[in-house]
Amino acid sequence: MSSIANIAFYKFTQLEERQSLKEFFESHCGSLGIRGTVLLAPEGINANLAGTLDSINQLIDELQTYPWFPGVELKWSFSATIPFKRLLIKLKNEIITVRDDSIVPIKETGAYVEPEELQKWLDDGREVVLLDTRNDFEYAVGTFKGAINPNIERFTQFKDYVQKHRDEFKDKTVVTFCTGGIRCEKATGIMMHEGIHNVYQLHGGILDYFKKVGGKHWTGSCFVFDERLALTPGLDPIEGSELEQAKIITKR
Repeated sequence: MSSIANIAFYKFTQLEERQSLKEFFESHCGSLGIRGTVLLAPEGINANLAGTLDSINQLIDELQTYPWFPGVELKWSFSATIPFKRLLIKLKNEIITVRDDSIVPIKETGAYVEPEELQKWLDDGREVVLLDTRNDFEYAVGTFKGAINPNIERFTQFKDYVQKHRDEFKDKTVVTFCTGGIRCEKATGIMMHEGIHNVYQLHGGILDYFKKVGGKHWTGSCFVFDERLALTPGLDPIEGSELEQAKIITKR
């Protein structure tokens, strides 16, 4: 029985109260038995947390007092156990590292394409380039059929990849995608800085696509950064031979 609620969310915003927010998460998550990871940076917040449904709902209610939180999109999934060993709250320079101060999602990012719209584009055979912005081992666990693998080991290499392949994308419609949408906020900004302007990002990422559309046009499962390792298009943890294969791919 899946009794544990897993939530993931991010927000690019000028986050002023990082130390007090760190103390808030440490205190509230600790008392509620919630585990997971929260990254806090001047550019915003990125969180992946798990606990009982009641504890997660209590945390969400408490977060409503912060002006940046209302309207944040929560990605939900459920599991039998908490897929994190501990609670980790980190103060970082960036919530998605690119080491380029000119990439600022709250000022410039690619247009969203909704999961239902992307499915229709693919159903209709619309000529689009699907660009996976994740790491190579994530691509190997599962991706959209026909998607391009940039063959990167970490996201900081994505900018170099775009610069080398700029001309291949310049006159095409590009749809970027990642697990929950956060990497694409910066990936599309990087591409736009390189003169690639007809670029979209899958709104809500792969997990939202699974929730709203299912697994159509997808192959495999979706890697997640917790002990579940990967989720099926039904948002269930993988099991059996698929789990063993994913362990081999990711060397876990």
